[in-house]
Amino acid sequence: MKKLHFLLPLLVSSAMAGTALAQAQLQPVPTMAKEDFDKATGIYFNRCGGCHGSLRKGATGKPLTPDKTRTKTVENLAKIIYNGTDAGMPGWGTAGVLSKDDADLMAKFVQNEPVAPPEFNMKEIQATWKLHVPPEKRPTKVMHKRNIDTLVAVILRDAGKIAIIDGDTKEIWTTVDSGFAVHTLRYSHSGRYLYTIGRDAKATMVDLWMDPPQTVAEVKTGIEARSIDSSKYKGPKGDFLDKLAVVGNYWPPSYVILDGQTLEPKKVVGTRGYTYDTNEYHPEPRVAAIVASHIDPEWILTVKETGQLLVVDYSDLKNFKVTTIEAERFLHDGGFDASKRYFLVAANMRDKMVAIDIKTKKLAGIVETGNKPHPGRGANFVDPKFGPVYATPHLGEPLVALIGTDVGGKHKANAWKVVRKLVPAGEGGLFIKTHPKSDHLWVDHALAKDENVYRSVSVFDIKNPDAPPRIIKVGDRGRVVHMEYNKAGNEVWVSVWDRKGEIVIYDDKTLKEKARLADPRLVTPTGKFNVYNTRHDIY
Repeated sequence: MKKLHFLLPLLVSSAMAGTALAQAQLQPVPTMAKEDFDKATGIYFNRCGGCHGSLRKGATGKPLTPDKTRTKTVENLAKIIYNGTDAGMPGWGTAGVLSKDDADLMAKFVQNEPVAPPEFNMKEIQATWKLHVPPEKRPTKVMHKRNIDTLVAVILRDAGKIAIIDGDTKEIWTTVDSGFAVHTLRYSHSGRYLYTIGRDAKATMVDLWMDPPQTVAEVKTGIEARSIDSSKYKGPKGDFLDKLAVVGNYWPPSYVILDGQTLEPKKVVGTRGYTYDTNEYHPEPRVAAIVASHIDPEWILTVKETGQLLVVDYSDLKNFKVTTIEAERFLHDGGFDASKRYFLVAANMRDKMVAIDIKTKKLAGIVETGNKPHPGRGANFVDPKFGPVYATPHLGEPLVALIGTDVGGKHKANAWKVVRKLVPAGEGGLFIKTHPKSDHLWVDHALAKDENVYRSVSVFDIKNPDAPPRIIKVGDRGRVVHMEYNKAGNEVWVSVWDRKGEIVIYDDKTLKEKARLADPRLVTPTGKFNVYNTRHDIY
């Protein structure tokens, strides 16, 4: 005991010295002029917050709090921001998005203390609601001769607009204003209304019966958002069709239920709470993906930081019912299996995919797949050996994992297991796509570091998945991102993501280019969504 008492001061002194040394190694906080700080805040919100969090606590990306960032110099941080990393972070400089001065500015910004965005309550939401055309003043029939089911809406990310393209004639019919940097869009069950959500949390509603389509309502549900969907459950009398919509916010952490005909805000529900595993309070549990059940009047929401899925019953907003399913952190995006009974979502920082049964409202399985799965909505097809599968690409490695989904069939032994691994041209996969009438599986590698890779797509033969993919060079500029099939399943539309954007259309049977849509209005095109496929969750 005497020896221990003798050593205690030395141990304490050593620990204090180590702490002092660690503190001494931290870089000083860079000073920033207000206009520079404001500019950096805008860049962070638009480019960085989705992965690193509004409070910079990390999720898909690493934490960027000063205790982490000040261990590096501004010069080293700026190089990371400009060039990207092998772990999946894009090089914002090499992609032409940020200049070297911008990268230097952001390096200084992340060494300063994060500033929390303001709260945004129902009062603030209601103040932003604009009903441009009330339902009673809208058309009572379709006012044009175009086929709504073949229309394709294209996100023009940095323009704050949506292009609506006639899938039959390939004509850019019109563009409509949206929120900034729209993350996704969905359609009402009937197909009449197009709902969009910007990263700035501005939701818009477009009437596709009009000639041309027109925004009929808008509302801002918060400071930052990522997801939107409508009520798709038909019910015995069709009571819920086109009745409601829901937005998932990143900040404030919440979801907002809206009137499906007017976007009038009806209910705000917060998601702050405790992580499923350690039961630690988290101030920023963001709602990432939303899917609408076809089985019950419910939405399934993924809550990123707490590792929980919320099954939200929208049949009675007064006697509100939410089922919480514990899963895995950090939940991001996903989609249904082919039966639409199971929802699969990436817990990408844990390198896993989670499956839940939306009928029983229980966890069905957790599958370890690879380095940072990022399925988008994923892709469903029948593997010649392993039966029905769901496919996801990965951000951190050249990998497409095929997960068995034939829970009750003859391939049930494969359920919730990785049955096959395909190797695309590179890492950085954001989206994957196929169609029930197609023999091909298309994969992008939009966040790869090699420009020959990120300007290409990999196409696999799903009848012969052991064969190497066909690598198609789409263009000589920008990044190639997101594929979408037409309704017939014989064309694939691909985006060239830059300021002079293009939509390139391929014949899915021959893999030959059919058309290249180039237009000054196609500014930074990203996601494309055919009305029919999106309404029916065909992917």
